[in-house]
Amino acid sequence: MKLSRFYTILLLVSCSQEQDKIVPKVQNLTESVYSSVTIQPDSLYQVYASVSGILDVNFVEEGQRVSKGDPLVQIINNTPKLNAQNAKFAFELAQENYNGSTTALKSIKDEIEAAKLKHKNDSINYYRQKKLWDQNIGSKVEYDTKKLNYELAKNQLRLLKNTYNRTKNELETLVKQAQNNYQSASIATKDFMINSKIDGKVYALYKEPGEIVNSLEPLASIGSSTHFIIEMLVDEVDIVQIQLEQKVVLNLEAYSNAVFTAKVSKIYPKKDERNQTFKVEAVFENAPDILYPGLSGEANIIIATKENVLTIPKAYLIEDTKVKTDNGFISITTGLQNMEYVEVTSGLTRNTYIYKPE
Repeated sequence: MKLSRFYTILLLVSCSQEQDKIVPKVQNLTESVYSSVTIQPDSLYQVYASVSGILDVNFVEEGQRVSKGDPLVQIINNTPKLNAQNAKFAFELAQENYNGSTTALKSIKDEIEAAKLKHKNDSINYYRQKKLWDQNIGSKVEYDTKKLNYELAKNQLRLLKNTYNRTKNELETLVKQAQNNYQSASIATKDFMINSKIDGKVYALYKEPGEIVNSLEPLASIGSSTHFIIEMLVDEVDIVQIQLEQKVVLNLEAYSNAVFTAKVSKIYPKKDERNQTFKVEAVFENAPDILYPGLSGEANIIIATKENVLTIPKAYLIEDTKVKTDNGFISITTGLQNMEYVEVTSGLTRNTYIYKPE
């Protein structure tokens, strides 16, 4: 009985050794980088309000297609309208002060005309008296009085002209400031109607009518309705091997039995410190007919392909560079590799038996 049991154990060990002994295989080998996948619409963006207020109405529904410029939401707030009206009144008043018939400029202009007449009259009287005084005719007091009146009239005319120019510049500045304030207030009132920036689809609405909105919380998500982007997160140890236009093979949870192909279209250079990954985008070569934002799956980014290479299963590799043969442990040189197989560039032949390590 013991002898029979011994032969049974020996037979099982022998079969196990035969089963774990293989020879290298020649095949085509593809090396790839694994990545998780999330599907997102192209040009996806979140809609924010530039002003605060209360959401009055959503003009669209989730899933609805929109064109660029279509209204999305309306926000109500009476303060900007009142500000715009006040700014308009101030602008009109500034224009009236500058251009009207009873303006400060008109008054100064009239004073200047009167000062010109007085200056002319005093000038005539002064030079007439000076001519007489040069002939020793008349009194010194009369001459000095005429000269003083002439000098005062000249200075008064100069001061009025300076006052006119200064007042004119001040009024022009007030008009421009009032116009800018009015334009800013008018633009602010327009900000309460938010329009779509692209042709696309409404994927989400985050607020209902009656809710308070501000500039920090999104109101909606808008993206392309026809073009979708494959977002992949690549580990930092693999990112240096990723290049534009590399082929991507992926499957999606929603299409479990289908395999899709794509090409790398964008590599984001900034690392996400939270998960130590880089974001890579790809575009479909054969996209499915129906896609939704957030669909998930897995992808392999093809970084190299070789035909007719000598390979062994990675499970037979010991310490990355050795294998067990009939002649003991030997060192080999490896090349391309994927999740299952590794290329052997030297150290083995097609007829060398190797054993799976225990």
